[in-house]
This record gives sequence, structure tokens and C-alpha cells, in this order.
Amino acid sequence: MAGYDDRDGLIWMDGKLVEWRSANVHILTHALHYASAVFEGERCYNGKIFKSTEHSQRLLYSGELLDMPIPYTVEEINAAKDLTLKANGLTDAYVRALAYRGAGDEMGVAASANPVKLAIAVWTWGAYYGDAKFKGAKLDISKWKRPSPETIPSAAKASGLYMICTMSKHAAMAKGCSDAMMFDYRGYVAEATGANIFFVKNGEVHTPKADAFLNGITRQTVIGMLRDMQIVVHERHIMPEELEGFEQCWLTGTAAEVTPVGSIGPYNFEVGELTRRVSTEYEKLVRL
Repeated sequence: MAGYDDRDGLIWMDGKLVEWRSANVHILTHALHYASAVFEGERCYNGKIFKSTEHSQRLLYSGELLDMPIPYTVEEINAAKDLTLKANGLTDAYVRALAYRGAGDEMGVAASANPVKLAIAVWTWGAYYGDAKFKGAKLDISKWKRPSPETIPSAAKASGLYMICTMSKHAAMAKGCSDAMMFDYRGYVAEATGANIFFVKNGEVHTPKADAFLNGITRQTVIGMLRDMQIVVHERHIMPEELEGFEQCWLTGTAAEVTPVGSIGPYNFEVGELTRRVSTEYEKLVRL
């Protein structure tokens, strides 16, 4: 497939559908220099974006947290996403909404006078971790930690928060891994580079408390599914030494969906019955 800058299709940019190769910004766009951008990753199944409204709401909230008010309503964002999918003739696709501070009168750290822009692109995208959906992903353990909420708004899906994720994933891939698990600033288990994490022990599920990383929409969905199944879910701080005692593990995220984990560093997990059941039930739910 061609590079992401060289494809056929249309991208929605501030109310206009723009030819894919012409969907550009100026080199002095503030977001390019200072990471003043927030985004959403969403999936469309059978012509319907799963939890589209929740994603649009979170996009606006992320903008608020970064002092970057996005000049669109939830309804307008939802409509723009649907229009972009139809314009590209896609019914099963990944949807990327990106709000960013553009070029304007200011080009320093402060740029409140610069306009906030919104773009939406859609494309076909298969399993994020390839065949790991069946045999379990292999994860490295990152040397980078999720930062304290006192240093940056961890509840925002902000572009700048992902730089250590990029470095962590590059290091993991160099070791033959699919991804990396990260600890938080206190040393607790946090998440993978772009997905939340769950563990199973004695038929109960344990997942890190989302107080220093993004509380993913897929994470919340899966917790709800588990409780509907009468499975006990513990949202709590998890210490590194507990990894050895867990039997199963999986990742959740819009891109990852529900992906089993086979290993994290020296710790191994089975792709067990509960992991397979959650993955299957999630696949059914998103296609309702």
C-alpha cells in the first residue's frame, strides 16, 4: 500500500473535502513545533462508527484540557466523520479525527490567537498486531514511564503524550516484539504504548487503575462486558512483581480491539478461555 501521503481518496479539513495528496498544512503550523494537537482513533464496522459520539465528546474534552477549544460540536464532528466515510466509499475503516493549533499570528510557545483546525481521514486497516490476535502478542518492558498527571493532563488523548510511546515501540520492535508495556511514574503497571492492559488470575480480572493514563473507551466497554458476564473486575494499582502470578493477559484499544498477550518480558501467559471469550464477544458487540 502507498505511503500515507500518497493515496487516493478525500480528507475532511474544516468543512471541505480535500483531495488526499493535497491535504497539507504550512510548515509553521503550531502543532508541528509544540505538539498542540489532540486526536481520536475510531473504527467503523458495517457502516457504523463504534461509539462515535463518545469519541467526539472525548476529542472536545481533550481540547479543553489542552486549553485549545475546538470550534465544532459533537454533532458536527459526527456528521463530518460520516460524510468522509461516504465520500471514500468505506463501510469498514479506521477513522482518525485530528484537532490541532494551526499557523497564525504567533509562533512561540503561546499561540492562543492561532486558529484551532480539525481534520478527519479514513482508511482501511486490519488487525493492529497482525496474527497476535490468535497466538498472543509479545511485549517488551519499556524504560519510559507514563508521567504524573501533575506534569501533563493524562486524561487527554494528546499527541505529545505519545512520543515516549513511539520510542518504546521502536525499541520493542527492534527486539522482535509487537509492543511494549509501560509502568507509570510510581512504578505501577500502566498500559501498552497505545492500548490498555488486562490480566486474569483465578477467574477474576485485574486491570490498572486509570489515574495516570488514558481511560480508553474500549477499556471501559470491556469492563462493562465483563461485569455483564458476572466476571469480577478489579481496577487497582498493580505491582511489577505481580506479573509472574497472572495466567492470562490481553490488550484493549480501538486499533488493538481485544488482542491476547503471550508474553511480557520474561513473563508468559496462556491465550485462555476467558481471553478468547472476551475477544469474541467484543467482535459481536461492535457489529451490532
